[in-house]
Amino acid sequence: MLGNIKFIGELGKLDLIHESILHKCIKTLLEKKKRVQLKDMGEDLECLCQIMRTVGPRLDHEKARSLMDQYFGRMQSLMNNKDLPARIRFLLQDTVELRENNWVPRKAFIDNGPKTINQIRQDAVKVNCYSLPDLGVFIPPMTQGMRMDFFLDGPFMPPRMKLDRETLGGLADMFGQMPDLYMACLGSGIGTGPGVIQDRFSPTLGRHRSNPLFNGHGGHMAPPPPSQFDLGVKPFMKSNQGQNQHFHSQNQNHPSQQQAQSKDMPPRFIKKGQLNADEISLRPAHSFPVNKNQVPKLQPQIPTMIPPSAQPPRIQTPPLGQPQLGLKTNPPVIQEKPQKTNKKPAPAKEELLKMTETIVTEYLNKKNMDDAVNGIREMKAPKHFLAEMLSKIIMCSLERSDEDKEQASALINTLRTEGLVTGENFMQALLNVLDQCAKIEVDIPLVKSYLAQFAARAVMAELVTVAELAHPLENGTHFPFFLLCLQQASKLKDREWLIDLFQQSKVNMQKMLPEIDQNKDRMLEILEGKGLSFLFPLLKLEKELLKQIKADPSPQAIYKWIKDNISPKLHTDKGFINILMTSFLQYISHEMGISDAEDQLAAPSKEQLEQEKQLLLAFKPVMQKFLHDHTDLQVSALYALQVHCNACTFPKGMLLRYFVNFYDMEIIEEEAFLAWKEDITQEFPGKGKALFQVNQWLTWLETAEEEESEEEGD
Repeated sequence: MLGNIKFIGELGKLDLIHESILHKCIKTLLEKKKRVQLKDMGEDLECLCQIMRTVGPRLDHEKARSLMDQYFGRMQSLMNNKDLPARIRFLLQDTVELRENNWVPRKAFIDNGPKTINQIRQDAVKVNCYSLPDLGVFIPPMTQGMRMDFFLDGPFMPPRMKLDRETLGGLADMFGQMPDLYMACLGSGIGTGPGVIQDRFSPTLGRHRSNPLFNGHGGHMAPPPPSQFDLGVKPFMKSNQGQNQHFHSQNQNHPSQQQAQSKDMPPRFIKKGQLNADEISLRPAHSFPVNKNQVPKLQPQIPTMIPPSAQPPRIQTPPLGQPQLGLKTNPPVIQEKPQKTNKKPAPAKEELLKMTETIVTEYLNKKNMDDAVNGIREMKAPKHFLAEMLSKIIMCSLERSDEDKEQASALINTLRTEGLVTGENFMQALLNVLDQCAKIEVDIPLVKSYLAQFAARAVMAELVTVAELAHPLENGTHFPFFLLCLQQASKLKDREWLIDLFQQSKVNMQKMLPEIDQNKDRMLEILEGKGLSFLFPLLKLEKELLKQIKADPSPQAIYKWIKDNISPKLHTDKGFINILMTSFLQYISHEMGISDAEDQLAAPSKEQLEQEKQLLLAFKPVMQKFLHDHTDLQVSALYALQVHCNACTFPKGMLLRYFVNFYDMEIIEEEAFLAWKEDITQEFPGKGKALFQVNQWLTWLETAEEEESEEEGD
């Protein structure tokens, strides 16, 4: 199954699958199957994470943002469910964090493949360090505090063995900027392989193993090549000529080997690699300075050839976590521990509650805002206590007058302005008090109404938004508290302000009711009982408009009634267009005698088809009045037709007939049909079946439009 999901995701990423199909796959994976426990949904959720990682960036755009929010809200709840295996919960968590990071994967998902040798070397250069090729030997960069004489005098170099850059020839040119230890490792033949450069002095090269510099004779190690300093000391060289005759004679016995080496090597290697037996010594001269501090420093002619050991130390320090070979650092400075100060322990929760109650009581008696704010600031309450502090402020004012409740709300708003509390703290405090309402109602029966006043004033002061207030109260939680908040807001301000604020919040009122009451008829009944039906003027319109059409179906009477009873602001509202089209379609079905399920499935007669067309022509002026030059409203009209056909179980040819009639009568334009086809909203049911019926006609319409545009261009 996971392989199929990967395949579907890749097809979707290439736009070979429509977004609606991808949404359907995601919904199927998120749904909990009947008789299947949550812990057995691991495979579905793993497939869900896979398809989200693949096509999530494509689906997460403005039009489908609400659907994606619902998907990830469900994933968030599943992520915190301990019934699922830990691996699945972590997969869900990674997917949620991927969306929070704007679909940019973490580095572990970007750079987790194998690397070539060249890439490894480039990475080493970027971090300013060296490594012996292909051997894994790390040489840190020169830093402050590093002493290269540690390498030369320490356990890394054999006794009496020195390395000279001049004697190494070509290697000194090629690795002029490398540390001396690197040169020493190459010169002493550490390792073989494609990363090691073979020189004439490399003991690992088979044809050079007879060289006495490395093989030696008589069971002792060959004398080291002379250094630059040795070459400059004449007494040292002269006094030891007799000791080197044996070595000189051995070199003369192998002329052919030396010639073969010379042919295979570049000229610069031959020139710098030649040694004179007169310059080789095994014992220092009397004039040789024993103290290394007396040795004068030779300055190379080319500045870029200064070996790293002679360069001044760099300021930067090596990267943390990397091994530092041969690094001598100064001992850390011993810092004296500061003397312990006798700090007072933080006040306990009970003490903070008493302090809060004292401050609030004094504030409500004296009405001094500054003293109350300063007192709460001096409390220095921890963040986790802020919600309980606000709960205490609300509880202290519930049994007092309305004026005191208003003063308590003003105190909370001032604390927010001063940065002492947040809107989240207020919501948590409000919910804490709501959870105690069952006990509080014994002494204060109207406690929910009083709390609604606090919530309404918080919304007016922009401490919280309507959406933030509604979210924890969905599905009838603490019902009817949310409706009471809207009532209080309407009383404290005005209806127009509340209508605009509620519409901007995009709160689904049906979800705010108990699950048993989540339908339009019951919602309208509840809102009328609470005096809030003005928030949904279109709900009442839906029933009254159909009654008016049945009473007088003439277009003049219908238009006059709409103009007299519906605000002009709603004439361009999509909800109004939906109700208008639904009322016309229901009236036409009623007049054609299509009411039972059997009548809906039966093919209409010629007389019924003609009657349907005549009724559409009669309503044409009214529909054109509200739909002309409004493509978005025309799309809403098509969705109303889609819902109507879905309610009738999509009778054969019904949707196609209406599409053709709307197009021929110029009620709906070509752009609206094509926009309806491309729209992926899932708000209205039956889109898949509707497309199946009219897809061929829409293809024809799109082709005809392209041909007309080409003819006009010619």
